[in-house]
Amino acid sequence: MDSAIFEIFKQYTRRHIEFTDEDLERIESVCIHKKLRKQQYLLQEGDVWRFHAFIAKGCLRTYSIDEKGVEHIVGFGICNWWVGDLESLKSNTPSKFNIDAVDDSKVILIPDRDYNKLVREVPAFNKMIITIHHRSFMAAQRRILSFISHSAEEKYLAFWRCILDSLIAFQRI
Repeated sequence: MDSAIFEIFKQYTRRHIEFTDEDLERIESVCIHKKLRKQQYLLQEGDVWRFHAFIAKGCLRTYSIDEKGVEHIVGFGICNWWVGDLESLKSNTPSKFNIDAVDDSKVILIPDRDYNKLVREVPAFNKMIITIHHRSFMAAQRRILSFISHSAEEKYLAFWRCILDSLIAFQRI
């Protein structure tokens, strides 16, 4: 694995919990490093998703295409975010989404079976994942509240401000 890319992952994990060197070696041993060129797919609709993906560098988008051929962007993922299709992963069904690179990106993939072993056998990893899930849940609640309490125009402008802020922050890295 590219040690510089795993170093980004280690810095990210330190924000949540301190790992021993043994824990980090164990995690690194199951990670797969993937480089994506702009518009290259990480996941295509119809494929079954089998990984947990951490974005170490770049930006990815998740989207679907309707029967008229129109793209519907579900979300973007930037450096230090996790992406994937959890429904496909957990139900072992074909994905309804595409995930591709907005620009040249580097991703760390952890196969689901190895991820589950890490959760069971490395207490610090389990604690980190629980912390991440709680924060994601709280962020989702805030987004729902925002959608309920703001007009469509305010939401649209806030969305673009968020995208622009993310891109500006990404360019500084």
